[in-house]
Amino acid sequence: MSDINYQVRPSSFKSSGVIVAIIVIGCWMVSTILLMRWHFSWSNPLVYLCILLQMHLYTGLFITAHDAMHGTVSPNPAVNKAIGYITTFLYAAFWYPKLLKKHHMHHRHVHTADDPDYHEGKFWSWYIRFIRNYLSIWQVVFMAALFNVLKIWVPQQNLLLFWVAPSLLSTLQLFYFGTYQPHKGEHDNLHQSRTQSKNHLAAFFSCYFFGYHYEHHASPGTPWWRLWRMK
Repeated sequence: MSDINYQVRPSSFKSSGVIVAIIVIGCWMVSTILLMRWHFSWSNPLVYLCILLQMHLYTGLFITAHDAMHGTVSPNPAVNKAIGYITTFLYAAFWYPKLLKKHHMHHRHVHTADDPDYHEGKFWSWYIRFIRNYLSIWQVVFMAALFNVLKIWVPQQNLLLFWVAPSLLSTLQLFYFGTYQPHKGEHDNLHQSRTQSKNHLAAFFSCYFFGYHYEHHASPGTPWWRLWRMK
């Protein structure tokens, strides 16, 4: 499979993407480790803010993997692939090559029967199809086994609140802002996509600027942290 039409040329990109990727991965790791050790009270409002923070960082892992799929993390293809494998595994043990293949199918066949991300249905039926399209039984088995192993050292409530719940909420965040809102309904443009109103703060916190979705399809070689410039 050739992805040349959907990636930047290595000579046109510098090492900034690697630094951004390391920051996202590092923030997720530090936050996760600290929250696994937190003896919290259910009445503490910070608990629920931390769930949202973890959700946002999980989304950041996936968006970083997405940048790797477009070759925008590093001019070195091996580094792109390594970061893609790492971030998809940390997110929920996804298999990077499968995501890579299907994502480029989405770009090539957007809003058609060959688009793995598109569904002519309402929100929940589309979401369920979206998840089933990418989730494998082996992935579920692995994550369940890992959960039970981690329970040996980490309190179950910490795992559920700061590891399981944020990753599940993140799938909703990614789906709603990165697939459903941009691609639902009919469109009268080349990329069969719409874009959210210009508000860089809202765009970052909602989905790392991927609400600017027409801009992403128009310039898939632009990494998430530069996407706001395309607006």
